[in-house]
Amino acid sequence: MKRSLLYSLCIAVLFASCKKDDDYIFDRSPDERINEVLAEYQSTLVNAPHGWRGMIAPSGAQGGVFSFYFKFNNENRVEMFSDFDSLSSVTPMESSYRLKALQQPSLIFDTYSYVHVLADPDARQNGGAWGVGLGSDFEFAIEGIVGDTMKLIGRFNRSRAYLVKATQQEAQDYYDKKYGARTFDNFSKYLNYFKRIVTPEREYQVRVNQAAHSIHIEWVDGNDNLRKDTIGYTYTADGIAFVPAFYDGVRTITGLTEMTWDEASKKLSFKVNGAASHIVGTGTPIKPDPDAARRWWQTMVTNDEYWLSWEGFHKDGIDDYFGITQLHEYGFLMFWPKYGTSGGITYDLMAPVKFDGAQLYLEYGHAFRQPNFTDDGRAIFTWLGTLGAVTPADSAAVHGTRLQLMEAQGYYLVQTGPMVYDMVNAKDGLAWVTWEPFP
Repeated sequence: MKRSLLYSLCIAVLFASCKKDDDYIFDRSPDERINEVLAEYQSTLVNAPHGWRGMIAPSGAQGGVFSFYFKFNNENRVEMFSDFDSLSSVTPMESSYRLKALQQPSLIFDTYSYVHVLADPDARQNGGAWGVGLGSDFEFAIEGIVGDTMKLIGRFNRSRAYLVKATQQEAQDYYDKKYGARTFDNFSKYLNYFKRIVTPEREYQVRVNQAAHSIHIEWVDGNDNLRKDTIGYTYTADGIAFVPAFYDGVRTITGLTEMTWDEASKKLSFKVNGAASHIVGTGTPIKPDPDAARRWWQTMVTNDEYWLSWEGFHKDGIDDYFGITQLHEYGFLMFWPKYGTSGGITYDLMAPVKFDGAQLYLEYGHAFRQPNFTDDGRAIFTWLGTLGAVTPADSAAVHGTRLQLMEAQGYYLVQTGPMVYDMVNAKDGLAWVTWEPFP
């Protein structure tokens, strides 16, 4: 009896182990099921009657976002526009795409296109970082469809992306080149460091990164507290849209509409929630940091180190206004608080540091007394004298830089990173220099 039972068990195990591999829990194989899913996505992409509006938020764009228009067909070709620049906004580009199962269904743009520009490792193509561009993607895992929206995420850099079915009017606007105006690009013509959106209710200080399509916003709330936020923006037919919508604690602003540019007065005007508004340039921050100037100076006193600037002063819209980078064997511009003592006076030193191919060296420099730090956060510099002899060939750039630092109203210090400061002329905000520590 025991032998018979054991024999029966062995037969059962043998039959179980010989069960055919294509006996699945579901009525189709995994390959068949994934191909069906891919076919459904293909049908969805192709059969959107007016194409798709797309948005890609590159992981390296610091909150920036770029908009697209896509029209997919069944031959694995896609026609697209992009608001990356003025040309891509009005010039359709055709590329190839495919849907493939890569751990999960994925949409791949597999020939170079406007999508690839954001990920191009050549920083000259997108204003990003060398080697990574804006940290974007051109292969996207499909996370699903909700209503008319397909959600995607980049497979390498985890960039967020969305496709939303376009309306007939939205599609027509692209082909009618209505996105070509890009009036907001005139923002770069404001030469002041500080710019503000002025609305009937409130003013907002804005710093725009046009390469990354992001806007850093600062404002003062009802309790006199400085508030900050960073949002992305995309171009529309008559202005820009904020992505996500901006909320200041009281009201929501979805974008700037009905935008116009007056070349004569250099004024950008638009509507905010239907109210006439505009942008102004100024030399004063919306709420100065009263400790920033002293903090900037004291940091290097404490560390017994110095600040450097690679390009010297930007002024009137011109980088390296005084041409200091053109000095013979120029390395960088240095500002060293409490560098030395002369006649019982401890002085700071501003000087071009030079490099002869083997080592850094100082040839001359300008000594300044310790800055006068004002209650509203400015540093005012007083010249003490010159150390060494400025060569005639260097004179214009070096003395121009010295005189710029000596402007009577002084400078606001704006901390833009853990150890990075912009020093902005308080007279009109038309001149500034960026300081960072030695690498």
